[in-house]
Amino acid sequence: MVKLSVIVPFYNVQHYAPDTLRSLRANARDDIEFVLVDDCSRDATPDLLARAEKDLPNAVYVRHERNGGLATARNTGIDRARGEYLTFLDGDDWLAPGYYPRLLAAAEELGCDFLRTDHVQCAGRARTIHRVPHGRRGVVLSPREAILPADRSTSVDYPYAWAGIYHRRLADRGLLHFTDGLRTAEDRPWIWRLHREAESFAVVGLLGVHYRRGVASSLTQIGDVRQLDFLRAFDQVIAETAQDAEAERLLPKAVRTYCAIIAHHLGRIDRYEPAVARRLKSLSATALRRLPQRVLGEALDAMDIQRATRLRRLRRRPLVPGAAA
Repeated sequence: MVKLSVIVPFYNVQHYAPDTLRSLRANARDDIEFVLVDDCSRDATPDLLARAEKDLPNAVYVRHERNGGLATARNTGIDRARGEYLTFLDGDDWLAPGYYPRLLAAAEELGCDFLRTDHVQCAGRARTIHRVPHGRRGVVLSPREAILPADRSTSVDYPYAWAGIYHRRLADRGLLHFTDGLRTAEDRPWIWRLHREAESFAVVGLLGVHYRRGVASSLTQIGDVRQLDFLRAFDQVIAETAQDAEAERLLPKAVRTYCAIIAHHLGRIDRYEPAVARRLKSLSATALRRLPQRVLGEALDAMDIQRATRLRRLRRRPLVPGAAA
């Protein structure tokens, strides 16, 4: 019986995949399977994964014929997974030896729908521990209650899919799949849905995932049009939260987060290609007008003056016909 399925998408990571695969081997166990999804890489990544399917215990190799993005690759892995529990890893990150057996043991001990874990962020030689922004550890809690307060960083602001483990019953309920085609911020609607609709979760102080920052091929480092998918992702968060029975209580948090992310991207607009920068401004202005205006006003009033002024100015921009995310 497969207890844990580890879903690992890869795309053009030939320089990093060997580290990832070695770390998976150091986590192998008879009841752990590794679903390796190549998202139509154009470098030597497919050759590495084909060899890994033979050498890595319980490895399953799946190759996309067309690049679909991280969300779609993860969905492919979810559909192929057989485990009672599922987790994720990105193809340029790596694990501490023996991490998955410890993670699985914690999940089975607590018996909740999903666990969230801390992680180590790696930039060159620098290592920084990033904690789940939730104080109570090792206790089963209501995921919905961890969304708020609106004015503080909470569990929905820590969206990393690989920082946790998820029971199969979530996949059976349709809560684990990502929005197909999202190229960035794919984990934002996902984490919000989990916290709104799952029944139980816990946070554990378990370190093992090493998250590599500053990879040149990562979308976080590329200023092209794919970055603008964050607008579609947050539009989905807002639309789904607005349909929730507690929308009045939860929407202020969703709107504040959306505003903060828009301001973040505007603050880094020089890294975008000129045409993409113009489109970012246009789509962001349209997005602000779509938000519930009373809640938006309260969110802007709570922001620092610099960011609030930037967003208010953007909201007053003339509409561009046909602007949509």
